[in-house]
Amino acid sequence: MHNYKELNVWKRSIKLCASVYKLTSTFPNEERFGLISQMRRASVSVPSNIAEGGGRRTNNEFVHFLGVAHGSICELESQLYVSVELEFSSFEAIEAITSELTEIQKMLFALIQKFESKS
Repeated sequence: MHNYKELNVWKRSIKLCASVYKLTSTFPNEERFGLISQMRRASVSVPSNIAEGGGRRTNNEFVHFLGVAHGSICELESQLYVSVELEFSSFEAIEAITSELTEIQKMLFALIQKFESKS
C-alpha cells in the first residue's frame, strides 16, 4: 500500500477539483447534466484513482490506477477546450487550470515511471 495522502500529485489534484467546480458553476444551468457533470466527474476521478491505486497491494495495480488518473486528466483537458469553443468560458479562464493539468500530468508520468521500474 502507498500513502496517497502524502503525494503532492494527489494534493494538487484535490485543488484542481475545486478549480473545476468553481469554473463550471458559471456555466449555463442547462449544462448541469451535460458538460458540467462530465467535467466535475473527470476532475474528481483524478485524485480518486490515485487514492484507489494507493490502496492496492502491488506496484502494478498502483501504476494501473495512476494511468486511469492520467486518462481523466486528458479527458478534462479536452472538455475545457470544448467549454471555450461553446463560449461557456474563455481561454484566459481555463489557462490556470490547463497549466495545472500539465504539471499534474508530468507528476503522474514521473510516478508511473518510478513504480514501473520497481516491477
